[in-house]
Amino acid sequence: MYKLYPYFTNDGSVGLFSPVDDDIYHSTLGAATEAYEKFILPSELDNFFVQNTEIKVLDICFGIGYNTKSFINYFLNFEKKFFKISKNKNNEQKSLSPYNVTLYTDKISTIGYNDKIHTNNNLLECYNGEIYTDNTFDNISHADINNVENFKIYVKAIDTDKTLAFLSPFFISNGKAPGKNYKLPFNNERIEKYLAFKDKKIYDKNFITYPDELNIILLSKICQSNPEIFQNTDISQILSDKNLRKYFSPYICHLYKFLQFQTYKNTPKIDLSGFLHNIYYRYISKRYKKALNSPLFKNFNFDLKIKDARFELLEDNNLYDFIFLDAFTPAKCPALWTVDFFKLLFNHLSDSGRILTYSNSAAVRNAMITAGFNVGKIHNELENKFTGTIAVKNKALIKNELSEYDLGLLKTRAGIFYRDENLTGQNEAIIKRHKIEVSNSSLISSSKYIKQFKH
Repeated sequence: MYKLYPYFTNDGSVGLFSPVDDDIYHSTLGAATEAYEKFILPSELDNFFVQNTEIKVLDICFGIGYNTKSFINYFLNFEKKFFKISKNKNNEQKSLSPYNVTLYTDKISTIGYNDKIHTNNNLLECYNGEIYTDNTFDNISHADINNVENFKIYVKAIDTDKTLAFLSPFFISNGKAPGKNYKLPFNNERIEKYLAFKDKKIYDKNFITYPDELNIILLSKICQSNPEIFQNTDISQILSDKNLRKYFSPYICHLYKFLQFQTYKNTPKIDLSGFLHNIYYRYISKRYKKALNSPLFKNFNFDLKIKDARFELLEDNNLYDFIFLDAFTPAKCPALWTVDFFKLLFNHLSDSGRILTYSNSAAVRNAMITAGFNVGKIHNELENKFTGTIAVKNKALIKNELSEYDLGLLKTRAGIFYRDENLTGQNEAIIKRHKIEVSNSSLISSSKYIKQFKH
């Protein structure tokens, strides 16, 4: 049976532990928070939404879907705030209302409703929760921002773990942060000591709580394109496990049962009409109908591929606006961090697109540069530190360039990147080859470089 090792992180979302790698998939600070700070906020999606009518996102190593769900959630918050902007008779924008929803972009100002509002423009006045600016969205006519139905979203999600990917809509994100009495469903002292940091700040709950509508749409899209989910015995066993029940949304579990039984409703041996009627009207009816009738459901194309990302992208002709690279640590799983894979990604990134990743590795950054990218750092304003890497074709998109220290580190042994010319290598073979190249290198060691740089 498939073994699952979930735990609640400090923002109430669910993280996972990998016993094979003896490491965690998600930050104990907050799995949902991590998705926002390292992938969503650095993407500067606000500007993109108002200047375009279509967006393509590539989510590499989808896992349990935090990056994709956070992206959709951000769009839903954006839609509430900006796609319903009131205009006067001259088609001029009057004002922007917070709708009691938090929006993050560039500059922080705490005003009205205790919301944090960031905008690219100078804030002139705030009154009764409304925000007035003198230069709001010059390109508003281009995107026809009043009509969300005109905006099309395409997300391709890739992962090799089918069970985890199928479970993505079920995980709750608004559970209680672990307290003193919280017990992991497995034994791991290393994780326990990092939980329940009361002094840690997290992003506003509006961003780390995903509405039912989002998970309904995600589950429906997965079921449409991957009907084998209904025959996956691991899914049924995990969702019925009493020890794991608290990590999953009861509503989405009921919806899954409904959709599962609905596929067999015409089977003459089983009369399910009564069951379907009860479960539909008791648990599903209103929210399910609302989600399926929403413009997002109609214009959101979700393509889940259970495949090695290297092989999938070799057959893919799309250019993506945003690529979320969330593969497991390069030191253990380097197949998706090689210079050859980044060359492949270069061919799949639009001229104004961005690759975002949590990795600060010198080897990764050097591989990106060698593949043709301009590379910068992701700055986390909340923590006031650099938390990842951004790669682009258009250098103007880089806000935080690599420092003299960062560039020097690329020229040490730490900057020697992984290689996989045929894009077919196994992790063990790639690691072995890399170790040989590092040991034979005449470059200065990173530790020696750091000492010299400090002095």
